[in-house]
Amino acid sequence: MKKFEPRPGFTVLAHNLALDPNATANRHLHSHGGGARAAYNWALAYITAVWWQRKAEQSYGIPEEQLTEWRSWSLPSLRKAFNEDKRTNPRFADWWEENSKEAYNTGLAGASAAFDNYTKSKSGKRKGRKMGIPRFKSKRKARLACRFTTGTIRIEPDGRHVTLPRIGTVRLHEDASHLRALVDAGHMRILSATARLDRGRWFVSLQVEEKHRLVKVARPDATVGIDLGIKTLAVLADSDGVLSEEPNPRHLDRGQKQLRRASRIVSRRQGPDRRTGHQASKRWEKADQARNKIHHRAANLREDTLHKMTTRLASEYGTIVVEDLNVAGMGRNRRLSRRVADAAFGEIRRQLTYKTRRRGTRLVVADRWFPSAKTCSRCGVVKTKLPLSMRVFECDNCGLVLDRDANAGHNLVALAARTTGTGVAGDLDPAKSESKPRGADHKTRTTRPRRKAGTGREGGTITSPRAGKETGDRQQATRTHLALR
Repeated sequence: MKKFEPRPGFTVLAHNLALDPNATANRHLHSHGGGARAAYNWALAYITAVWWQRKAEQSYGIPEEQLTEWRSWSLPSLRKAFNEDKRTNPRFADWWEENSKEAYNTGLAGASAAFDNYTKSKSGKRKGRKMGIPRFKSKRKARLACRFTTGTIRIEPDGRHVTLPRIGTVRLHEDASHLRALVDAGHMRILSATARLDRGRWFVSLQVEEKHRLVKVARPDATVGIDLGIKTLAVLADSDGVLSEEPNPRHLDRGQKQLRRASRIVSRRQGPDRRTGHQASKRWEKADQARNKIHHRAANLREDTLHKMTTRLASEYGTIVVEDLNVAGMGRNRRLSRRVADAAFGEIRRQLTYKTRRRGTRLVVADRWFPSAKTCSRCGVVKTKLPLSMRVFECDNCGLVLDRDANAGHNLVALAARTTGTGVAGDLDPAKSESKPRGADHKTRTTRPRRKAGTGREGGTITSPRAGKETGDRQQATRTHLALR
């Protein structure tokens, strides 16, 4: 399928709008979301039935050429098979006409993409972690969503209502007159709409083709380095030498007392059991909704905080420098995982990426192994080790004493001046700095060696694990010099 390309001077954006549906619209939205889930599960059963059939036939010794033929999971094939089956299948025959065809197309498209991701991951064509076989969506846990690509999709002239196919006119939670004005002026065209239930509220995401408008930033020649952390969400150091901090609100930590109380109430109710097929009680569902409201509030507050911070930074500075953090690895630390997830480092970088692109500014991503905290921002000497417990950076060469986060921010600002202008991580000019021995600039070993090093190993003696700290750098340099002689 040919990829959609916007017109010259236009770009594809998405506007997320909250809905305030009445009882009728709410029922229609739930029905469309449930229809998409049912179509997805039908497609999984339709494809995997042949898989199990072929596996059984192979166990009987049937030759390969006589096995049951594979079923295609392309979207046109699934759509054709579903249209032939929905009129006679007792699961769909009584109610499939109540919803738009886009509801079932949404589920079939999701199933087709899931099988594509699985096969590409299994063959090594897909990057990232391995994908498993697609699984059925539970009625209780599945997120309801439906994507509309045809039919009447428009924002009403009053700016307070949106019209969707088969659902009708639904009231918006906020005024969208500015979007309606863009449509009337010919600067925006709605391509599709996706209605979804998220955090207990219905949203509609309008994918539009909008005329590109560059907004001039306040300080286009200024650069800011952002050092993210947990104690302080972000330490900002700009090219003028001004330091500032963004406090970490820790929304999830603030709600832990209420969350523990709500979780105890849920645990005392009769919940669902997949092994026995026992359904949850009404009291459990009510208690679970109360617990989810606490999570939803923390997520909404976090989203509001991050959007305000990233919008302010993207609107003020012409160049923003961030670090390429291993967020997934940091999340595996059992002592910090909850706070790392609450800080949402990956979301900050994602928002800065598209907000700087919209404004025509530059985002420089420092290499993951760039020693921003261990490098002296005055003389450029790199420390061998700097544990997280040391919050103050002390340079042994020039005597600089500075907070480690502020020192990292200054180094990130200096990094932007040494880039070639592409903004690609690691695309730097040769740095003129004197580094101390054994300073790793990249990961050299993925697994631990199983064989222990002996005393007669080539290359000299193995230093003590304590060697290489700030107090023993010069002793380490002497040992290395003697070992290489």
